[in-house]
Amino acid sequence: MAFKFEKLIVWQKSLDLTAVAHEISLKFPKEELYVLASQLKRASDSVALNIAEGSTGQTNPEFKRFLTIAMRSNIEVVGCIYIAKKRNIISDDDFNKVYKMCEEILLMISSLRKSL
Repeated sequence: MAFKFEKLIVWQKSLDLTAVAHEISLKFPKEELYVLASQLKRASDSVALNIAEGSTGQTNPEFKRFLTIAMRSNIEVVGCIYIAKKRNIISDDDFNKVYKMCEEILLMISSLRKSL
């Protein structure tokens, strides 16, 4: 592994979140593909991308800033799944799966921020 972020468990878990979000978004109706499905995928991708971008060659305060953005994107994912659930787009199982992943990632990002 050549990059610092690749070793971070929180980044690995956020990468898993992107895969699950993509998988779930494929079940969305056509009218949501460029709206909520796209937003869900972009928000989940943003979690992983901000952890990666902030981890390498940055000062600790700068890395913290990127981790804050990743946290906000993670919370955006939760907002997206709530909307999808309210619109009867996703199942309770899919909702719970993503929600639990986001909870875990949020705690991990928060702990990483505190350790810097």
